[in-house]
Amino acid sequence: MKVLVIGANGQVGKHIINILNESDVHTVRAMVRKEEQAKELEARGIETAFASLEGTVHEIKEVMKGCDAVIFSAGSGGNTGHDKTLLIDLDGAVKAMEAAEDLGIKRFVMVSALQAHHRENWNTSLIPYYVAKHYADKILEASGLTYTIVRPGGLLNEPGTGRVDAGENKERGSIPREDVARVVVETLSEDHTFGRSFDLVSGDTPIAEAIQSI
Repeated sequence: MKVLVIGANGQVGKHIINILNESDVHTVRAMVRKEEQAKELEARGIETAFASLEGTVHEIKEVMKGCDAVIFSAGSGGNTGHDKTLLIDLDGAVKAMEAAEDLGIKRFVMVSALQAHHRENWNTSLIPYYVAKHYADKILEASGLTYTIVRPGGLLNEPGTGRVDAGENKERGSIPREDVARVVVETLSEDHTFGRSFDLVSGDTPIAEAIQSI
């Protein structure tokens, strides 16, 4: 599949781009907002396209044309206000869903947050972020898209181990961003994950096996 990665310049997104760029199965297009981001990626032979999640659905559709799948790994980041969380993590995600539906692109993989589906388990220091993720996920689940929602725990910058714990209602934990990216890419063609959502933390099970056990 040709995969549009939204959030390509994010910390998880960069790992996703690298994995897809090395793939023998998929090709990648990176959605970016800044010229310097595009130049860096294009120097490595990675196709890029310009759009902002604060722009229109039409603008997002333009960069999505010709793709077979979408990975949404964008986020407003921890240094922005609650307004950006609402505009990027919620409304931006919904715009991407609308664009995919309008174009007939069915496959959509969402990077969410651990326990975003259970309000009582939200991290109380990140409530606006969890609200955005919760409702973006619910809208994706109610859409006509062939979705997978990956809900990782606390994100680490250390090297991935290739071993995870995946499933419903996992205890709070952490996971290297590289492992999250590998799980996300692994789910793209894995029909066992279609229409499914799951929590993801570090564990002892190889990624492919963990995905099969969901």
